[in-house]
Amino acid sequence: MPYSVAVGIALRSAAREAGRSKGARVVDVSEEADLLRNVPLFSGLSASERKLLAFTSELQCFAPGEALMRKGEPADCAYVILEGEAEVLGATSAGDFVVATLGRNAMPGEVGVFTDVPRNATVRAKSPVRALRISREVFLKLASERPDRALQVMRQLSSLIANDLRSIAALRDELQKALAASRHGG
Repeated sequence: MPYSVAVGIALRSAAREAGRSKGARVVDVSEEADLLRNVPLFSGLSASERKLLAFTSELQCFAPGEALMRKGEPADCAYVILEGEAEVLGATSAGDFVVATLGRNAMPGEVGVFTDVPRNATVRAKSPVRALRISREVFLKLASERPDRALQVMRQLSSLIANDLRSIAALRDELQKALAASRHGG
């Protein structure tokens, strides 16, 4: 059954209050819904479904250097980056390093919401970031309430995993070449 309007209103009111207390800029739900149309995971939603998703999400703003999420934290939400750029950080004994830079329409945290494991990376704002915070509960309900939508979500996540596996394989090949070259003195 789709979300009830009463629950949506209560969630959005609470989210907007929380956003105001954090200094988030409040914008029109229709504007947010239009922006969600460009997010691959939500492109198959109807206009009313995107509006409801925007309505039940919390708009947050992050200053450069501020963390959207930290490694080890519970995966209680995903973000949709509406404006700005964020960096995904890896950690070594020598310190943090940038693994990837995410821009508009990227959705950090979506895999953690499905797997229900702690965050595996820190994501911090590179520039001022405006993002929609989608709670785990809303995200899972949206993804599972219709079989065709669940299939779309599975395809999107499978595509992300396949891209990550290709990147890992390419990095592994480069590392093996570098190790071989260092063993042969050249």
